[in-house]
Amino acid sequence: MPVRSTDPIIHKAAWLYYTHGLRQDEVAQRLEISRASIATYLRRAREMGIVTITTSSELFTDDVLARELEDAVGLNTVWIVPEDRQAMNAEAEMPVVAASVFLELINKGDRIGVAWGRTVYHIADVMPFADLRGVTVVQLCGNLGAPYSYRPDQCTTEIARRLNAEGINLYAPLVLSSERLAEELRAEPVIREQLATISDCDLALYSVGGIEKDSHLVKCGALSAGEMDEMGAKGAAGVIAGQLIDRDGRWMDCSHNRRCMSADLTSIRSIKKRMLVVQEDNKFESLVAALKGGFASHLIVTTSMARRVLEHWSREGLGKGSGTP
Repeated sequence: MPVRSTDPIIHKAAWLYYTHGLRQDEVAQRLEISRASIATYLRRAREMGIVTITTSSELFTDDVLARELEDAVGLNTVWIVPEDRQAMNAEAEMPVVAASVFLELINKGDRIGVAWGRTVYHIADVMPFADLRGVTVVQLCGNLGAPYSYRPDQCTTEIARRLNAEGINLYAPLVLSSERLAEELRAEPVIREQLATISDCDLALYSVGGIEKDSHLVKCGALSAGEMDEMGAKGAAGVIAGQLIDRDGRWMDCSHNRRCMSADLTSIRSIKKRMLVVQEDNKFESLVAALKGGFASHLIVTTSMARRVLEHWSREGLGKGSGTP
């Protein structure tokens, strides 16, 4: 049976009420929904058998795993896409679940920041059409060369089109040829204003890039394979909106980042709802770095990735990140 994006909310309400012992009004406040909705969710949880999660069958294994990961890392909500159900293809299901979750997180008049990459592009490609006039979709980072697939402007424009929302592209290259040129371009009024308003976003959608030799930054020519190897030796672990972060999720003070036309990472972290979608197994180290850096409040991953992250968090004795539990 396909994963429904509302199921984790029902399970989350039951988890907070029965496991953490919160009152219904406290659960409603934590999930930012009405108390009446909580009462409905708890009734549905009893009907579905979720309240007996300690003795339930394998049906709710992934739900328990999601709640444990939320508690450990400090995330608002985790959605898990199973990989071991015959009726489900995780690779095909991931963008469908992510698109559904994304739509549910949008409120009237929201400003949404969108990054780039294969994952984001596939989410846009399966996103249902909706009439969300009054919503604005903004590009979080500069653009890539025309031949490159999954460009930032393509992702932003397609999502805006699917939502019938206003789309705002950032008309600047992702990486400039010199730090001086990048600094001067950031000072241009139009670019400066666009970058300054990123922190005003209500929701952000992105994935975290890897630092492999075939990563997006290498493929698009922003860095050579040798330069990427060198950055990895210096502690680079992932890419957020075109910028390199280290193993603790901190912005790296390097030439690439100083030449990068992208939203300030502090501005991205200040966005209340930060939806991070990670599918590839080889992005484990990058995902851990992004979580340490506080780049996710809402997370969508596969079962195996969720288990790896939870085991790593427990083994390393890490505290909660910057998510909102």
